[in-house]
Amino acid sequence: MASRARGRDVHIYSANDTTRVLGGLHLGNGMTNANFYSMVEIVFVFDNDYTLSNESGATVQRDDHPLQKGKYFINTAGSRKFNNEPWMARTISVGAQAPPEEFRDAVRVRDRGCFITGQTARGAAYGDWTGYTATPIFPVTHEQDWATHGHDSWITIPGTRGPLTSVQNGMLLRSDISHLFENYHLSINPDDGYKIVSFIRDPPLIAGTHLDKTVLGNPERPVDQLLRWHFRQTVLANVRAEGEPCFDAEHCF
Repeated sequence: MASRARGRDVHIYSANDTTRVLGGLHLGNGMTNANFYSMVEIVFVFDNDYTLSNESGATVQRDDHPLQKGKYFINTAGSRKFNNEPWMARTISVGAQAPPEEFRDAVRVRDRGCFITGQTARGAAYGDWTGYTATPIFPVTHEQDWATHGHDSWITIPGTRGPLTSVQNGMLLRSDISHLFENYHLSINPDDGYKIVSFIRDPPLIAGTHLDKTVLGNPERPVDQLLRWHFRQTVLANVRAEGEPCFDAEHCF
């Protein structure tokens, strides 16, 4: 099985054990020290304050300076443990597992092109959506998990088959971007100016940029809670320990 950890150029250790790797990532465009701290706080649970230091022993500040490749060490007087938040494996939403047509049509009408790249679907006026995929943020195949965690409360525009199929749980994406998004290689961080974050070695050009303000002004756009959920899942998949199973051999090594 392909590994998300292979080829990482950022590695996380405890300052008390510099031999055991606790996690890491592929350094993406636009990643900052502050971004890295936020990822560490998704992967680990602390009961006291902590800092990160680099290989020279200097404390890394929680700021907007670009994150550098290398080893980072967690320093804390308290305890640290892995966040055991479940990670949700998902399959590409095609064929029998694809969302209903009503969801697809609503997302197409709202976005008219790739929500992330801003690229317009030129054939949309003629009903030609070749190269674009209506992509759920929370997978429709995990309806029970959605109900168990009460995510209905996040939705203000129900879909024809309930809140899970709401247009607010979807984005029209260029097919290659959809592939990366569904495999947790690419995500959007709504708590960092809607930055597009990549976790693969050769990130797309859009990585490190921010969503266009035009799409963010649409009241029917994807809700922040779902974008935040996907971002957390993506960090857990790629940064925690050796990473979660990766079935996409093209982007895992």
